[in-house]
Amino acid sequence: MNTTRLADIVAALGGELHGNPETTVERIAPLDGADERSIAFLSHSRHAAKLAQCRAACVIVAPALQEQARARGATLVHPDPYLYYARLTRWWVQRHEPMPSPGVHASAVVDASAQLDPTAHVGALAVVGAGARIGPHAVIGAQAHVGREARVGERTRLAPHVMLGDRCTIGARCIVQAGAVIGADGFGFAPFEGRWEKIEQLGAVVIGDDVEIGANTCIDRGALGDTVVEDGVKLDNLIQIAHNVHIGAHTAMAAKVGIAGSTRIGRHVTIGGASGLVGHIEIADHVHIDAATVVTRSIAKPGRYSGPFPFDDNASWEKNAATVRQLYALRERLRALEKKS
Repeated sequence: MNTTRLADIVAALGGELHGNPETTVERIAPLDGADERSIAFLSHSRHAAKLAQCRAACVIVAPALQEQARARGATLVHPDPYLYYARLTRWWVQRHEPMPSPGVHASAVVDASAQLDPTAHVGALAVVGAGARIGPHAVIGAQAHVGREARVGERTRLAPHVMLGDRCTIGARCIVQAGAVIGADGFGFAPFEGRWEKIEQLGAVVIGDDVEIGANTCIDRGALGDTVVEDGVKLDNLIQIAHNVHIGAHTAMAAKVGIAGSTRIGRHVTIGGASGLVGHIEIADHVHIDAATVVTRSIAKPGRYSGPFPFDDNASWEKNAATVRQLYALRERLRALEKKS
């Protein structure tokens, strides 16, 4: 069992420790499921009542809760406990779950013209196409496919069964979860005499640094230009990004979002699960779209937007939703008035 001293955590991540620095922990656990071998965190004051019953060896809290936390035992104080927890998880994985060793598995197929950094790892039954380039410390998981002339940046990890298509590029420190498909053909067809003729998709996909792409998410290649995902974008599982979409830096989308072709999404946008955006529209920076919203027109102003019937700015949508809930009662009142007249 791997054990870690509190002193080592503080040395790596900072924070103010109240308690024995030689105390060791074996896992990171939720507040209500922690035991004496765990470190836990409390990110919101509404859960402060759980501190007294928490058995964790150490709890990460904000300064406002440090006295209450110290009454139960070792306490690590940081202005943003949730951020500290996020950094702790990454540090923990780096310490206890080392990256795969460099080298190419005997069953992998790597074209002779591909360029692999000596520190890269290519897993079992993976395929690396002609002219592809794999950067330092990159990981190509088992049965993953890196297409012809594709590029994989430094320390990027492709999980098993990921497909990175021909000529597609992904930057440094990215994570692509299992089953994701980057660079499949976009949905392009020309109608002719009652049938559809395929439009070859001649563009590629360009992905920046520090991007994370969830399991079974699909990002289609561009029809002529490229589909672009800028730095720091986070995509959940089962998302569809159509051809020639452009996603600005540090935008995040929850599961089952669908973005139609040629839509441009700004920076620092959030899109809730199961939302859909029609094609050829633009979304401004700092827009926040609630879950299950259907966006049928461009959004030019930052703010929160909601609703499938149809969407609107959040304040207007809530008023309309409240009115809809009252329609039955209003109908009955109207009927009563009609009977009296």
